[in-house]
Amino acid sequence: MKVQRRHTHLLEIIRKSEKVSVEDLAASLNTSRETIRRDLTELAKSGKIQKIHGGATLPRTYGEGPFQQRMSENVEGKMRIARTAAGLFLSGETLFIDTGSTTLYFAEEIAKSSGLTVITNSTEIARTISLGNSNTRTYLLGGEYHPDNRQTVGAVVTEQIRSFRAHHAVLTIGALDGRTGAMNYSIEEAQVARAMIEQSKSLTILVDQSKFNALASFEVCPLARIDRLVCDAPPPYALTAKLKAAGTDVFVSDQAKA
Repeated sequence: MKVQRRHTHLLEIIRKSEKVSVEDLAASLNTSRETIRRDLTELAKSGKIQKIHGGATLPRTYGEGPFQQRMSENVEGKMRIARTAAGLFLSGETLFIDTGSTTLYFAEEIAKSSGLTVITNSTEIARTISLGNSNTRTYLLGGEYHPDNRQTVGAVVTEQIRSFRAHHAVLTIGALDGRTGAMNYSIEEAQVARAMIEQSKSLTILVDQSKFNALASFEVCPLARIDRLVCDAPPPYALTAKLKAAGTDVFVSDQAKA
């Protein structure tokens, strides 16, 4: 198994289990413990995992509580979304990226790319991209800091957003339906998302299937404003029809199509 593919499998296992031993990883990937230890060292250097005695766990930078829990939910689907979405952007483009578990996975993918400019309110996304082997420039928006999910929010953030223009806003959301469109559970996160959309030419939403036909309290934007939707499974028939009518291009990650 190639190193990159093995690293991807290791991350999926660790994120699903939160904590796993070298022995279990070696058995799961049918490789030696020495190889696993070398892999874990490389992944720890990039901040994707934390090495512990005899194994690995999620990095402390993910924090505790809801955000860490989201990082371990539907890991395979979110990583597939991230890989599919990363192929949609070109060197030289500027991207707004908001805070979320799926957008953090996306940040890991574009950290391998070169020549992008990223503007984000997530300290973890900024950190992830800065550790990548590329010349991507990163701007971290300042504001009221929320340590639970490592993001800045509030009026200071939205004001700073207005000083930028971007080719794309790349956002994750709490819910998506045919009537309202994209929604969030937090009013502050919805405000950040709306400000990023206003300053962007194009909008790409990253969403896993659990968000389809769900309901959240705060509207982000209607379907007609979404240029591209990247997901891990096809949306339900009625929602697919409304997305098509709205002119939204839907990208389903490859494995889900098989």
